[in-house]
Amino acid sequence: MRDEAGRLLRAAPPQARVPFDDDRKRRWIEYRPEPRPGVALDELGADGRKAAHRLLATALRPHAFAQAMGIVALEEVLDRKEGYGRHRHSNDYRVLVFGDPDPAGRWGWRFEGHHISVTMTLDGDTVAPTPVFLGANPLATYYRGHPVLRPLGPEHDLGFAVLDALPPGLRPHVVGRPTAPADIYSGPHADVVPPPPGVPAAELPGPARERLLELVDLYLERLPADIAFPVDRDALTFTWEGPTVPGTRHYYRVQGQDLLIEYDNTTADGNHAHTVLRRPASDFGDDVLRAHRSAHPH
Repeated sequence: MRDEAGRLLRAAPPQARVPFDDDRKRRWIEYRPEPRPGVALDELGADGRKAAHRLLATALRPHAFAQAMGIVALEEVLDRKEGYGRHRHSNDYRVLVFGDPDPAGRWGWRFEGHHISVTMTLDGDTVAPTPVFLGANPLATYYRGHPVLRPLGPEHDLGFAVLDALPPGLRPHVVGRPTAPADIYSGPHADVVPPPPGVPAAELPGPARERLLELVDLYLERLPADIAFPVDRDALTFTWEGPTVPGTRHYYRVQGQDLLIEYDNTTADGNHAHTVLRRPASDFGDDVLRAHRSAHPH
């Protein structure tokens, strides 16, 4: 990450970097089509754009990097679908470095645009790897029933797999509300107040628990193994909101100790999804920075 951030900064204009202590810019995610700080890909030359993509690739496993690149490409698809009225384009993604990529210091970076927000915070060789947001509109494009592009297909399918593995008597306890929220509960905010937890994983029958653990792994394994974080699987809970059939507005949530996974299909036809991996007590390196302040009094 230090190497790729340095490569980016050498190829980018000054607005690619802000002070690490600028919390107004650092502790926020903006996955909506709203203004955001940083340097846009279309403001960079070929070397700078490649450096931005290489930096993003340090934070994601190959399959998750492929998802991210598919989501970037979908901006052109969505722009066409909307009649080109909002001038969306695949170079309207921004990258921003917080502080200096110093081996001994605190710094961070973000790659962000519509339906992507990946934030990494570092203190020396310690990496705090959340929040990680990926969304898709459209969630799926088909040709005669065959999927052409489904960048978040696994997140959609495994969520339903957990639900489908539940016995009928347990479903009413898992489905918390008959309607889904308009968006993920955590939103773009820095400080997340987790919604009420759902049914404990220990109370799920074997097949449903197995599918739930697969679902959790899907989100955790967006991150490379060397920056992943442990999860207490015995403390997991699962909640579903909204209809329980595909093609509808629906939502699920997995919570654990310092873990929040959310998926929300935000349109009536179930073809626009938001997903996020967060750590409510540790996002934006809050845990790393607390440890830093304890070891290095200011």
